Amino acid sequence: MHIMEGFLPTPWWQLWFVVSIPVIAFGIYKMNKLINEKREVLPLLAVAGAFIFVLSSLKLPSVVGSCSHPTGTGVAAIMFGPAITAVLGTIVLIYQAIFLAHGGLTTLGANVFSMGILGPVVAYLVYKAGMKANLNFYLVVFLATALGDWATYVTTSVQLALAYPAGDVLTFAGFMSSFVKFAGVFAVTQVPLAIMEGAVSALLFKYVVNVKSDILVEMNVLEDSVVRKLRGNPA
Repeated sequence: MHIMEGFLPTPWWQLWFVVSIPVIAFGIYKMNKLINEKREVLPLLAVAGAFIFVLSSLKLPSVVGSCSHPTGTGVAAIMFGPAITAVLGTIVLIYQAIFLAHGGLTTLGANVFSMGILGPVVAYLVYKAGMKANLNFYLVVFLATALGDWATYVTTSVQLALAYPAGDVLTFAGFMSSFVKFAGVFAVTQVPLAIMEGAVSALLFKYVVNVKSDILVEMNVLEDSVVRKLRGNPA
């Protein structure tokens, strides 16, 4: 979904910076507060950032000016919330733009909004709703991360359709015509990729539950009773 350097015209690339910067600033505040209170989460933050970097670097060619890949942000959203995930996503996107020519600096605001903000918000809300409904934890992780991934690509399709509406005039009909085309092309690769990302994320959490479940309880990701049930020890 990384929109490449220089692809978004004025005023769209500036607009996405205006929208994204306050969220990133709030995320920095939340991250500093978390680190000051629980310094033991630093390795986990690093792992979550690395997970985002690795998955979002596995790109496939897609629509002009963009690409298709997993995002990896759903896992961080579940563990740390969407605000801190926005910071992790921003760091990853800056690194990819400068050193890998993946995305761009002028399109950073748009890419942060789709992959670092909107997608994680959807993943976080799906996770909270699924756990509140007492669904199976691993199923909830799968749904949250897969739907968060899809939300990212729907957002990128919206961003591209706003910048390049059919007929070169931004009307509702022109926007919808472009949106359907962008989303339709993304769907070919992104539907299976999101399903795979959901499965990988569920397996990752299964590993953490088995070897380091205390950190999930401490981070309020899971209740202790749920962990015991997942480990086959409900007592």
